[in-house]
Amino acid sequence: MRKKLREKKQERTRKQKERKERKAAAALAAKEKEAEAAAAGERTEAPTPGGAKVVGEVTVSQTINGPACVIWAMYLAMAKERGVDWSLLGGTLQNDILKEFHSQNEFIYPPEASVKLVVDTIEYATLHAPRWNSVSISGYHIREAGSTATQELAFTLRDGMEYVDWCIKRGLDVDSFAPRLSFFFNSHNEFFEEVCKLRAARRIWARAMKDRFGANSERSMLMRTHVQTAGCSLTEQQPLNNIVRVAFQAMAGVLGGCQSLHTDSMDETLGLPTETAVRVALRTQQILAHETGVHRAVDPLGGSWYVEALTDQMEADAEKIISEIDQMGGVVEGIHKGYFRRSIAESSYRFGQEMEAGDRVIVGVNAYPEGNEDHQVEILQIPHEIEVDQCSRLKQFRDDRDDSAVQSALEAIRSAAREQQNVMDSLVEASLACCTLGEMVQALADVYGRYTGGPEW
Repeated sequence: MRKKLREKKQERTRKQKERKERKAAAALAAKEKEAEAAAAGERTEAPTPGGAKVVGEVTVSQTINGPACVIWAMYLAMAKERGVDWSLLGGTLQNDILKEFHSQNEFIYPPEASVKLVVDTIEYATLHAPRWNSVSISGYHIREAGSTATQELAFTLRDGMEYVDWCIKRGLDVDSFAPRLSFFFNSHNEFFEEVCKLRAARRIWARAMKDRFGANSERSMLMRTHVQTAGCSLTEQQPLNNIVRVAFQAMAGVLGGCQSLHTDSMDETLGLPTETAVRVALRTQQILAHETGVHRAVDPLGGSWYVEALTDQMEADAEKIISEIDQMGGVVEGIHKGYFRRSIAESSYRFGQEMEAGDRVIVGVNAYPEGNEDHQVEILQIPHEIEVDQCSRLKQFRDDRDDSAVQSALEAIRSAAREQQNVMDSLVEASLACCTLGEMVQALADVYGRYTGGPEW
């Protein structure tokens, strides 16, 4: 028995040594290549297998929230291992934890600790990764949970103001981090309402940054936003109709002035999209971009009496909601009082009533149904072996690492959290020590605790 344990330990030590040697060789090769490039007046980075683009040449969108700081730390650690300067890294971290408490429920820690971690990432990006969008302030999930367009507008912008408030209290200059804040909105079925929502959002945000927070840089007042078509508007019945819904919603996002766009696939109510469905969604964007000419004008609907009046009305209504949130003490206080969840639930209930009564027509659902309601599209099946293989890889990864280094790194995370320090340095070092996502998340939970909901739940 002891012999087997000794042999297993020796094998583990050998693998750890080989892994360190591979890392050292890769780092040395990267430095040599960087030196050669510097001598030639060029910029280069460490090579990656298979001819893939290297870190620093692509921008990466990380749709993650509760464990966002950990996922981002892993990415930074990977770049460090490859010898890539963090100042070259470009990408977006969704990282909007406030909307999780309003709608999606994928939070881990209590609201105060959660916002503190978001501020940690904003501060860290400002100091070390200036090309990185450290948070994508999201209304999308709020709308998907059943809010109105005006509630989505108001809640999203007030969430953004909450982050700015906390960053300024941390001691950050508003013009140092605000230009890298980004937004993420939904585009639903009411065409003009969606266009006007985005127009009103830009007005409110610019005014808030200038008058409320004293920003001087015009870039701080810009509202850069991504738009995704409304998944909640898609129907299981007659799924081919969803192609048309997505096209109109995408057009509204473009006319409203989005900087980037995601078009949902027609079969997303049934499961993960098939390759065919994804291709149709992609072609929808390409047709918009190349065949319609909508990109040739900025704010092409501006000046229309109806559009201007609706924009003004949505702006005023959103400002009223923002004022209500201010009066209750801010977003975190509103979360504890159940304000956001209650407001969204009421709106969702009204929508359902309208649909049940036939006052809100959904083609193929409560109007124009077909007798044979088969799915009409292929449904993607995910093999169970994928999960089995990943679990096996994780076990092997844990077997090959230095357990003492792992425990030391996890304790460093707990120490940083207890002392109210920025935890990002400790998370990056823990990633380099081969700590797993779950282990780092738990290390933070050991200090902050886990949130199970407020009294309204």
